[in-house]
Amino acid sequence: MATSLTSFRDDALIALDNLADRASGLVHPTVRLGVTGLSRAGKTVFISSLVHNLLHGGRLPLFEAARSGRLSSVRLEPQPDDAIPRFQYEDHIQALVRERIWPDSTRAISELRLTLQFQSASGWGRFFSAGKLSIDLVDYPGEWLLDLPLLGQDYRTFSNKTVELARGGIRHELAKDWMALAESVDPAAPADEMTARRLAEAFAAYLKACKSDERSLSTLPPGRFLMPGDLDGSPALTFTPLPNLGETRFEKGTLGAMMERRFEAYKSVVVKPFFREHFARLDRQIVLIDALQALNRGPEAVQDLERALSDVLACFRPGSNSLLSSLLGRRIDKVLVAATKADHLHHESHDRLEALTRRLVDRAVERIGMAGAGIDVMAIASVRATREATVRQDGEVLPVITGTPMAGEKINGEIFDGNRKTAIFPGDLPVKPDSFFKEPPENPEEGAPPPINIVRFRPPSVEENTGGIQLSVPHIRLDRALQFLIGDRLA
Repeated sequence: MATSLTSFRDDALIALDNLADRASGLVHPTVRLGVTGLSRAGKTVFISSLVHNLLHGGRLPLFEAARSGRLSSVRLEPQPDDAIPRFQYEDHIQALVRERIWPDSTRAISELRLTLQFQSASGWGRFFSAGKLSIDLVDYPGEWLLDLPLLGQDYRTFSNKTVELARGGIRHELAKDWMALAESVDPAAPADEMTARRLAEAFAAYLKACKSDERSLSTLPPGRFLMPGDLDGSPALTFTPLPNLGETRFEKGTLGAMMERRFEAYKSVVVKPFFREHFARLDRQIVLIDALQALNRGPEAVQDLERALSDVLACFRPGSNSLLSSLLGRRIDKVLVAATKADHLHHESHDRLEALTRRLVDRAVERIGMAGAGIDVMAIASVRATREATVRQDGEVLPVITGTPMAGEKINGEIFDGNRKTAIFPGDLPVKPDSFFKEPPENPEEGAPPPINIVRFRPPSVEENTGGIQLSVPHIRLDRALQFLIGDRLA
């Protein structure tokens, strides 16, 4: 699929970028780790916790270099790309640890360099290796990743796929206003700026309704319609898919020709530069998903998440890096799909969350797995906001989680103030995830998967030891994720 996303000129520019990166890497070994996720998955929290645990000697028993004592020092360093904003780690940790609030979500690309000094695990390695590795953490919105499949589509294909999706399920009601407007216009009519603007605004409103917490849908390209930034109001963001286009060529000066031209401009101005300058330079990738939110919204949200993941993973350049491929056409050789917020479940359901996530990516793995990419799936909590306990109710012992609900959270009719702790029974995931991929039964009480009690908790209180040194942020399986993503580079 990667060859269909880029032109020969794009591939040549990517090769030049990779040659420059590899030349630098001979002197200063580096791994570029892409961190992204679909909406509400916690990208900012993941990076902040990862860096905090490495800098503060956090509990990382499954991260072999740390467990064996071979990791001698970890430090932040200036990032290599001066034109990319720095990931504001210090501000995010201040929010998490001092203020106990969740930091703002990712709105644009940012970068942070973390350099690790280590001893090789083998005598020969210690003799030959410099024992230094820099990790360039590249943080970018998941909406940008969902745009990459557009590079392999023309305007008619994009329109047909988007309209077909909008006509089914819960999207049908959400798309009503936009579709009514789109069906009222004639693509062969003269191009009109105000018509294009109304269409684009209605389409953007539809996408935002799909993304809302009440719906939690995931397949939402074009991504910049949800976060336009400085492109707001530009022609590249003033277009829409149109229904019933057929195969007739658009005449110059028509509305259809305007839409087609602006769709191509969106790919050229927005999507291709991101692919060439950032995405194509990645070595490893983690994709974070909020599977629990989708589960709570029902089978349609789960199936939409599956569709989005399939589109996303098909856009990677998977495969093992040979010397030639790493120089000319770098491939991402490890991809981790992580279901976040595992701390919202009792540990007895963690394996089930992992099984559900694996089921979500199965089809995408079938499409790209033969290319040699190492793909793994985990259930993690970048920051563990709860603790586990048990309570006795009606003679039965129930596993519960305890934490501090965020201000305004409502549990059993009680509204919390953000200071008082409570215990809740989160519910159990089924042993087999198949029930989440079936159409809901006519009688909701028959055969439907049990609901999960999702409560938003405040970040935990991070204590200090007797020396006044702040302890690391608690987590679930962050060490396992680190070992998969970079453990081999520290061998």
